[in-house]
Order: sequence, then structure tokens, then C-alpha cells
Amino acid sequence: MQKSVRYNEGHALYLALLARKEGTKRGYLSKKTAETNRWHEKWFALYQNVLFYFEGEQSARPAGMYMLEGCNCERVPAPKGCAAGSAKDAALDKQHYFTVLFGHEGQKPLELRCEDEVDGDEWVEAIHQASYSDILIEREVLMQKYIHLVQIVETEKIAANQLRHQLEDQDTEIERLKSEIIALNKTKERMRPYQGNQEDEDPDIKKIKKVQSFMRGWLCRRKWKTIVQDYICSPHAESMRKRNQIVFNMVEAESEYVHQLYVLVNCFLRPLRMAASSKKPPISHDDVSSIFLNRYGAFVCFWGVSLTASSHPTLVYTDLFDILLPMLNIYQEFVRNHQYSLQVLANCKQNRDFDKLLKQYEANPACEGRMLETFLTYPMFQIPRYIITLHELLAHTPHEHVERKSLEFAKSKLEELSRVMHDEVSDTENIRKNLAIERTIVEGCDILLDTSQTFIRQGSLIQVPSVERGKLSKVRLGSLSLKKEGERQCFLFTKHFLICTRSSGGKLHLLKTGGVLSLIECTLIEETDAS
Repeated sequence: MQKSVRYNEGHALYLALLARKEGTKRGYLSKKTAETNRWHEKWFALYQNVLFYFEGEQSARPAGMYMLEGCNCERVPAPKGCAAGSAKDAALDKQHYFTVLFGHEGQKPLELRCEDEVDGDEWVEAIHQASYSDILIEREVLMQKYIHLVQIVETEKIAANQLRHQLEDQDTEIERLKSEIIALNKTKERMRPYQGNQEDEDPDIKKIKKVQSFMRGWLCRRKWKTIVQDYICSPHAESMRKRNQIVFNMVEAESEYVHQLYVLVNCFLRPLRMAASSKKPPISHDDVSSIFLNRYGAFVCFWGVSLTASSHPTLVYTDLFDILLPMLNIYQEFVRNHQYSLQVLANCKQNRDFDKLLKQYEANPACEGRMLETFLTYPMFQIPRYIITLHELLAHTPHEHVERKSLEFAKSKLEELSRVMHDEVSDTENIRKNLAIERTIVEGCDILLDTSQTFIRQGSLIQVPSVERGKLSKVRLGSLSLKKEGERQCFLFTKHFLICTRSSGGKLHLLKTGGVLSLIECTLIEETDAS
């Protein structure tokens, strides 16, 4: 939901000055006044999510301003009064009208018009994009990419420094070899026998040397071919091929996940936000925020990893998990509220208008017949899939491999997060189960509001009449005055045992006597004698 913003006159004048100089869109538009329903030409300037209008292009002070956060802009047809036959009405009929619908209750729509159709489309598109929250999200994504690029640059600097040292060592080695060659040449000159200029070498000797050179080359190539074939058939090469196949499968899975997120955002999230801002909204902004609670952050988190894997195939695999690990808190919050989001969606479907609208969205060919719940559940499988991939990757990674320690660290972090999330989800689901049972009981039950009360099972039991048998009859379930057998709906928890009766209307009622039994003070006795 949009928060309130306070402006004083100084802020408004400063933003108006920026809008006049650096506004996203500026120009003359006709504005319809709410009091007189007349059209007046004003000079408008759009800056970020604030729309200013002036009496003229040279006016220093704005005549008014509108906050566009959470609004919806759409084209509308010309008013019916413009269809007359006069020349003035014909000119008005050529105008292009559009309306800005605000998300605030009680605020009237802003009706505008212009003479050029292209100019009107540009204004509508600019107002659509005038959202400060979208700018913050885009800034966060760019910041993550910037941090990743800075890390790559630092790595490249370290590699360049190492390469520079290697070149210096190579230059030193070259100088040393040159000095050795000079010394050897001098020694060869001293050992050369004192002979005059000899004639050219014998042609037969040349042929023998050529044959020897050919044989040496053939033997070298044969030896190298044997070495390469042995390596291709070796277990190490087979392990590397499987490792590369796992990485390629990971990249393909991330590309598919990017497509699923694109369909979810464009076919469900954005249309539902626009529907919540309409005149007769089938769903409120609160429900939209609950259904997509923290999902956008999780989408950006995994979308960033997916895009990195898809656009940088030569990137070291461990770099992807270095990007993912700092953002796991967003995913943890997403998993904790997943069931609550699905429950809110199920409640909203009770509204016929919302259910009809949602079915229209799901009929989009891009959804391929999948429901909204299916798309909301896709991110739940990301962490388990990453853990499985890391297990497979480590199985084919040698112990001396440079990436093994990083992969083991990422696997341990993801497994630890998976265990924590499993415990948190179990506690949350237990609380929701207790609350659901408490709501089904007409009288309510305060003991179910205890967070340490864990649900075990429920079912129907037959309560038999009490029979005096020494001192055991005083610990019977329910009332001691029961005359005949009766079916009871029972709920077993770690600390208490609830006994309810079901009315003809299907509602549950706690027994007035013995309906809530404390298991700490009870003794369970098994009676083997059926009589």
C-alpha cells in the first residue's frame, strides 16, 4: 500500500523546477475541471511520480500537482456531446482523450486530452511508468549486478597481477637461457676442428636425415594420439563430462524458471494491481499484497541468479551461489508465508467477480492451462533443486578441484536453511491448524491459542456409558450420567484432549462436562474385556 507523503511549498517549487528542466514528459494538455466541467489548456510536466501543471510554459510557479503512485492511466473515447455537426464539435471530436484513475478513495479521476494521437500515447505510457516503487526495485536489481561486476573486476585484477609476475619471471628465464646459448656457442666454436671449408653435405646423408625426421614426427604423433585416447576413456574425463552436463541442465532449468516468472508477473501480478485500482475493484490492494507477499523480492532474487546463469555461460559455477547466498533471507520469508498467501487466494475466489476475472487470466495461452497457485509454488522448489544439483556436482568433482570447497560451503548453507525453514513452516502450520479447529467450535477454546499446543490427530469415537468398577469410574470421559452410547468428535493434542458433539447443522459443541481434558492429570487404562 502507498504511504502518505508530506510536501511543503519549498519542496514543491524545487520539484517543479526540476520537472520544467528534466521532466520525463512535457507539453500542453487540456484539463477538465471538476467544478465547471470545462476544458482549460495547461502546460504539464512529469517528473518521476509527480505530475505538475502550469498556466503557461514560462510560468515559474505550478498551478497544481498530482501524485501518480499507484494510479492507472487509460485511453477513453470522446464524450458523446462532441458528436454534433458544428465545426467546433468536429474539432473537439478529433481530440484524443485519456483519464488518470487514482488509487486513493474519494479522489476524482483526472481527465485530459490532446490533439496528437502519438503525443497522447506517449503521455499514457509515461504515466504508466511513473512508479517510485518500480524505480526502487530496478535500482536494487542494478545494485546487485553492480556488486557482482565489481567482484569480477577485482578477480580480474588479481589474475592480471599474477600474470604480470609470471611474465616477469619468464623474462628472467629468457635472459638466463640467452646467456646459456651464448656460452654454448662459444664452447662450440672452441671445439670445432680445424678444417677448411668443406664441400656441401652428401645428398644421401640429407635423404637419411629427412627419413629420420619423418620417423621421429610420426612416432611423436602416435604417442600423443595414444595419450589423448587414454585420457578420453579415463574415469576423470567421464566425470568431467557428467559435471558439464549437470551445469548445462542447470542453465536450461534457470531459463525455464525465468519464463515462468515472466508469465506470473505479466499475466497475474500487474493485471491484478490494475484491477484493484479500478472503480469497482474485485480485489483490494491488501489482498494483492497478501497473495504476492514478499514474492516479488524472491522473484528478483532467483531471477538475478537465473539471468546470470543464462547470460554468462563461461562464469565459474560457484559465482552463481556467491550471488544467491546473501539473498536467502528474502526466500526464507517467502516460504514462511506461502501457505498464508494460498489461503488468502482461496478466500478471494469466493468472490464471483474475482473468480471470473482470474479464470480469464488463466485462459491466457502463455499460462498453458496452469493455475495461479501453480505459478506461486514454483519458487518453493528452487532451494531443494539447488541442493540436489550441488550433491550431483560434488559427486563428479575431484577433491583437489579448485571449486570443491566453495561448492561444499554453498551446500552446507542451503541445507542449513532448508532445515530451519522446515521447522518454521511446521510451527506455522501447527498454529494455523489449531486456529482452524478453534474456529469450528461454536463456544471457542482458549487452550488452542497456546503456541506450545501441538495437534496430533482427530477422529470420531464412541463414548460408552459409565460403569461403576471400584474407583476407576471417576476418571471416565465426559459426563458420568451418560445413559447410552454416543458418537463424539475428538481432537488429540500434546497437552489436552477435546470431546465435541456435532449438531444437526454440522456445528461442533464442546461437552459441558469433561469436554476439555488435561492429559497431565489423566490416566489411560486399556480394558481388554469387551463386556
